[in-house]
Amino acid sequence: MAEFLIEKIQGFLFDLNGVLHIENSLIPGADKTIQCLKEKNIPYRFLTNTSTKSTETLYRKLNSMGLSVEKSDIFSSPRATLAYLKKLGKPRCLLVLAEDVKKDFEEFPTSDVAPDFIVIGDIGEAWNYALLNKIFRMVMSGAQIIALHKDKYWQVEDGLKMDIGAFVTGLEYSTGKQAIIMGKPSLSYFNMAIQDIGLKSEEIAMVGDDIEIDIGGAKRAGLKTILVKTGKYRESLVASSGILPDLILPCAADIFR
Repeated sequence: MAEFLIEKIQGFLFDLNGVLHIENSLIPGADKTIQCLKEKNIPYRFLTNTSTKSTETLYRKLNSMGLSVEKSDIFSSPRATLAYLKKLGKPRCLLVLAEDVKKDFEEFPTSDVAPDFIVIGDIGEAWNYALLNKIFRMVMSGAQIIALHKDKYWQVEDGLKMDIGAFVTGLEYSTGKQAIIMGKPSLSYFNMAIQDIGLKSEEIAMVGDDIEIDIGGAKRAGLKTILVKTGKYRESLVASSGILPDLILPCAADIFR
């Protein structure tokens, strides 16, 4: 089954953290998988909801870990957000982002009082009631939230870590207004990658460790799906999701074994 499915695939989309690396450690064999794709001239892109690093920083990190990648192959949620905002001209933004990620948004005017958009990413320990209430009041006054993603959790070296989805959901509940979600599992986000890779959706496989965000989102976009048992993979979560991947592998290195 694995060989039959993979022979039909002409391009790949990869999640990053949990699939090719965990924080600063490369998952064994990940570099060989990317090298194999290059040797076979199979196109690929990296789809990541990582919102703590600028595109430049993420690019340098991946290469320093041994993944020889091009910056243009990285489809991060900040990149998708930038594309969305550029279509709107020069809206005023409140950037609730890590300092490094703010570098990607330097072209937009900022406002700490009356922004058009509040761009939310992962800011770690900086979350507190005062900040949430400030965002709440701005939304109630007409600002729109753009969330780089709405993930529940992500994998770090010592286990799962709560992500920004809870904060975004709480703000939606309190304001009664839905945030614009830019990263996975957004259909527009997947479509952007599909268009860039230049293949039909059924010719592309998404490789991910999150049954809902990676696999569920990819299936809605018409992609083939490969779930790997690394990163945030938990058998119980897969069983309760009701989502059926096309293929389940121990890790990304097993794609060409």
